[in-house]
Amino acid sequence: MNIMNFIYAFLLLLFAFFFQTSITGINRKVMARLQRRRGPRWFQQYIDIFKAMSKGSTSHGWIFDFGVIMALGGIMATAILIPIGPLKAFPDVDNIFIITYLLAVGMLGMAMSASGSGNPWASIGVSRALTNMLAYDVPFMVLIVSFIFAFKTSSLSGFAALQQGAGVMGWNFFRFPLGGILALICLQGMLGKKPFDSFIAPAEIASGPMVEYGGRHLGMLFLLHEFSTFIEVSIIVHIFFGGGASPLEFMIKYALLYTFMNIIAGVFPRFKIDQAVKFYYKVPLALAFIQGLIIIFTGLGVS
Repeated sequence: MNIMNFIYAFLLLLFAFFFQTSITGINRKVMARLQRRRGPRWFQQYIDIFKAMSKGSTSHGWIFDFGVIMALGGIMATAILIPIGPLKAFPDVDNIFIITYLLAVGMLGMAMSASGSGNPWASIGVSRALTNMLAYDVPFMVLIVSFIFAFKTSSLSGFAALQQGAGVMGWNFFRFPLGGILALICLQGMLGKKPFDSFIAPAEIASGPMVEYGGRHLGMLFLLHEFSTFIEVSIIVHIFFGGGASPLEFMIKYALLYTFMNIIAGVFPRFKIDQAVKFYYKVPLALAFIQGLIIIFTGLGVS
């Protein structure tokens, strides 16, 4: 490592923020048009973030403050490990286990901060969020472990390289259709999109984890959301859609996948948290085991 690696990491963070925030704004417009509304301007997301960051906010103690910093720091540390097509800030450390571990640090920091607010509704939201995370992580990691067993790599760039040069049908999404469907279901939970958005509770704000946040604290959570979304969508793009031979190819795949997930969210109702957990431990977990057994014992799709 040298100073250039850290310069690249800083530039990657800037790219992740501006790219994902722009995509979020465009998707807000797309969803509005699907619902026959005009929708906000595509750059409204920037206005919301910078406006929140410019305002003061109420602190509920050092745990409340430190938890937000820990969450945002953990997510930003994870984001710099994500390859942008062939570009990587830190070569050979884009390991899925490292990324998953650091991603969990960010989520736990958010949980600590919300619980430190002392608001019981925030604690309820945190409990829902952690339960939801446990629900989708189990089937997703079962699938990823079977992929690691088959391909003998655990790096995102390694998975992407194995899919390039074989065309669209060489993507893991088509080579392992059960795993591809499972990945999209888990991604919907990672993103907190319907039908798995009960922990955010956008229609029942009083019971959400962000009930006590305002001003710059809320602005930091907006940043947290953009970076975590970038990480989660990028993981699926690299493992199941071949990453990108160039940054532009990666960006196109990313934008299409994220837009597709938002469209799916626009037509589904919301599961209650117990319904979401039962669903993940039935259908996706079964798909994960079936796909894993097919990969391990038959090698179908591997070669």
